[in-house]
Amino acid sequence: MNYKEKQVELSPIPAPEQEQQLSPVLLSDETMKQRYEKVLKEMKKQGFSTVVIYEDLEHGSNFEYLTGFLTRFEEALLILHDDGTVYYVLGNENLKLAKHTRLKGEVIHCPYFSLPNQPMYDAENFEEILVNDLFNKERKTGLVGWKLFTGRDNKLFDLPYYIVETIKQHVGSENLVNATSLFIGDNGVRTTNNINEIAHYEFGAVLASAQILETLDLLEVGKNEMELGHTLTSSGQPNNVVTIAATGKRFEQANLYPTDKVVSLGDTLSLTVGYKGGLQSRSAFVANDRTDLPTNQQAYLEKVVFPYFKAVTAWLENVHIGMKGNELYQLIEEVLPKNQYGWHLNPGHYVADEEWMASPVYPNSEVVLKSGMMFQVDIIPSIEGMPGASAEGGIVLADQQLKTDIKDNYPKMWTRFEKRRKYVTEILGIELNEDILLMGNATPYLRPYLLDKKSAVRIKK
Repeated sequence: MNYKEKQVELSPIPAPEQEQQLSPVLLSDETMKQRYEKVLKEMKKQGFSTVVIYEDLEHGSNFEYLTGFLTRFEEALLILHDDGTVYYVLGNENLKLAKHTRLKGEVIHCPYFSLPNQPMYDAENFEEILVNDLFNKERKTGLVGWKLFTGRDNKLFDLPYYIVETIKQHVGSENLVNATSLFIGDNGVRTTNNINEIAHYEFGAVLASAQILETLDLLEVGKNEMELGHTLTSSGQPNNVVTIAATGKRFEQANLYPTDKVVSLGDTLSLTVGYKGGLQSRSAFVANDRTDLPTNQQAYLEKVVFPYFKAVTAWLENVHIGMKGNELYQLIEEVLPKNQYGWHLNPGHYVADEEWMASPVYPNSEVVLKSGMMFQVDIIPSIEGMPGASAEGGIVLADQQLKTDIKDNYPKMWTRFEKRRKYVTEILGIELNEDILLMGNATPYLRPYLLDKKSAVRIKK
């Protein structure tokens, strides 16, 4: 398909129907057992006798993958041996969580991981807490942080210096490598999901879709950023990115958060909300039509929105199981040339507990896309003198067996998948690839003129 020949239009169409508020789906004991077994199997395959997984609140998803929880406020270590032995190294305020963890292990108290000025209780030296016996040194030891360093140097570590240096004393520098790829690398254990994990993450994707759609409907000139930010958040759920409600100029005085700044006619507006498993983002004009735009930006639809929507359409129509990451990268390069449209990040990435886990979509990537992979459709055009456009959201790849399993075990979720497909194909005119299931119903619904709540972008029939 030559996507340059596809016709895109702004047309009166119905918005996606709000999906009823769902209940969170917890990860099952069987899922947690499978995760543990996957990690042990991969440890042995890669020749690790010990893996040390670092965690803090901002960088805890590899730890949480096995334990089911994050250590609020503090750092922590999870130490695994290839024989299945498990150790936790926890600070003051997380000792109480040890009895609730989904993966049982021996707990070692480390006050050094606690908050400043909390009691140290005459603590031993850190070297005496992280003792030699915690490490099986038969083969190499892997440190797991959250950065891959693009795979070029497995001797770079993103753990605090004092932890790395202490472990080096025990296992030797020559035996210590960055093992983050075991979790999130090209064939990492976290890159595919079972049906229980998909249902668990779909809750966040649905919530993000619901809140972005509600916020779009409530948007009016005169509202302020905080009012929009309040609508974007919901149900007391933790966000996995900063919630964005920014009108007009962004980042004034280095501020990232919603303020009492009032939405004005002709403003550009950015909205983003993300939860575990899903993010929705929109960038558009606070306008009724072209005449409300600044004179030098009245070609916004033709120069930015329509080409962007063609690229999203190409993504959703062509991405399939068995495709290589480089093929996806080149597809977007062909439809939306980088040198003309200014995007520079990966046009698609894994999503899970964190909004951006990693990405197999890069030049020369040989990573094969598999059933159970969850992706964010994330293309960011940046054209000089023009604002951006965004209808970012998430999908999961599913082969026939995975679809059948979802239908049999989570029939309500399957019904939502089918309704989303029907909307995107029949209303938006996108021939959604059979391998793609949309994780939320707002993707890729896009209103470029936010005050025109009846119209959105679609592929012209």
